[in-house]
Amino acid sequence: MHSAVHRQHPHRHVHFGDICRYVLGFVKKNAVLCIATFVAVITCFFIPPDSEYLSYFDLKTLTCLFCVLAVVCALRNIRFFTFLARKIVILFKNTRASILALVYITFLGSMLIANDMALLTFLPLGYFVLSTTGKKKYMAFTFIMQNIAANLGGMLTPFGNPQNLYLYTKFTIPTGEFIATMLPPFCISVALITVCCLFVKKEPLTLEEEKIALPKWRTVIYLLLFALSIIIVFRVIPFWTGLIVIPIALLFMDRKALLNVDYGLLLTFVMFFIFSGNMARIPAVQSLFGSLMEQNPLLVSVFSCQIISNVPSAILLSQFTTNWRALLVGVNIGGVGTLISSLASLITFREYTSKTDGKASKYILLFSAFNFGFLILLTVAQSFIL
Repeated sequence: MHSAVHRQHPHRHVHFGDICRYVLGFVKKNAVLCIATFVAVITCFFIPPDSEYLSYFDLKTLTCLFCVLAVVCALRNIRFFTFLARKIVILFKNTRASILALVYITFLGSMLIANDMALLTFLPLGYFVLSTTGKKKYMAFTFIMQNIAANLGGMLTPFGNPQNLYLYTKFTIPTGEFIATMLPPFCISVALITVCCLFVKKEPLTLEEEKIALPKWRTVIYLLLFALSIIIVFRVIPFWTGLIVIPIALLFMDRKALLNVDYGLLLTFVMFFIFSGNMARIPAVQSLFGSLMEQNPLLVSVFSCQIISNVPSAILLSQFTTNWRALLVGVNIGGVGTLISSLASLITFREYTSKTDGKASKYILLFSAFNFGFLILLTVAQSFIL
């Protein structure tokens, strides 16, 4: 009897351990989603679910984000971005030029395919270039510059950062005014990143060319679908058009792309919509944030990003101000700073530690030095411009 119980117990123990490891792994991989869900649930105790909850969700933002993510996944699956990036990097023959190219590619990529997707696409290329050419000593610096480039490069376009897409839709911002508002901090960011990269020594660097054959018709169709996604963002055609055309097209051409969409990011948005919607209905919160946003919306936005990240800051603070310019600039330049100020920064940190045997402390120190340097300079500059 006792021996039978003893034999069964280890199986139950191992099973429980597996569940714990799975849960911890899920939480670690989806930390932002878990936090968003937790804070959303907490606010539900203050504002019990009712019919007004339906007004929280911005369906156009969620649809646009889904369409862009799905098409980008399809383009990644045919190695379109790797092909494009390699063609640019192969032109350069030294470390300084190659690192500048990698950073600029990430900068440009964030404007077109969103900051987190740009990092997931181009960080592996940065690792490949530096590791295969024996220049791993530049890995932390390159990853940090790519991270800053992704966060700040995406500020210029409505679809470059998730918070941009939300604010662009919520305040119905004219495209010309959006770009005009974001152009000064964008130009300052480009100049600062370029100056930082110019301090890298010009060491000889060679990279073996890899032949990548793109499937012609798939490439053309995916680029057309991407163009459709952008047209929807710019309100040229109804957003529901993309929700019909893009999934159907990818269902026949690349089902894997639909499976690879970052649904965690979409669900994170849903949770933050619930959180911000409920927070806006709590009288004490209304009074506090309303007062703060009246005094200095730029500084409040920047500071908020350092604590709760830029996307939830944009969703929450948009409930308490009509000054979309200061809020838009604040949640974009606020994406640099702490490690949690942007989801993209967490992606970079995860990629770096996974490729360097967890050498985290030196990376965090270097990351903080560069990020807070950028944050202070951009915030001071924008205080005079706005």
